[in-house]
Amino acid sequence: MADRRDGHDHDLPSSRPPRGPHRLGHWQVDDLAGLTRLRRAVHAAVVAHAGRGHTPPPAADLVALLVSELTTNALRHGHAPALVDLSTDGAAIVLDVADHDTATRPVVAGPRAPGEGGFGLLIARRVADEVGWYRTRTTKHVWAVVAQR
Repeated sequence: MADRRDGHDHDLPSSRPPRGPHRLGHWQVDDLAGLTRLRRAVHAAVVAHAGRGHTPPPAADLVALLVSELTTNALRHGHAPALVDLSTDGAAIVLDVADHDTATRPVVAGPRAPGEGGFGLLIARRVADEVGWYRTRTTKHVWAVVAQR
């Protein structure tokens, strides 16, 4: 997809995410039809982790929203499949969503008309404690961190 960047859009900071030593799950999503199943699975993984006394249910809702937004972006603006990793370090949940388009950078939308789209990363920046991106030889990753409060 063409870069729709205008004077009000800006790049997401490039950096590696913190890594949690405890993996909560890994999923592959081939198309937008798999988003509902992914949201449910990610929410369930965070809730199951909370059952061990680590994460309150509001974090599960935030992470489910983030996985939906970031995976939609990966599938619409990148190359499928999207690869989703969820981990924790005990203090935060780390969500990492990868696609196979290494040629483009994530763009945070500036002001746009309702219905024009492009708000996924803006939403992520507002609800997550940290958001960033990085590239490997074969994948582009966008990540978000939600504190376990």
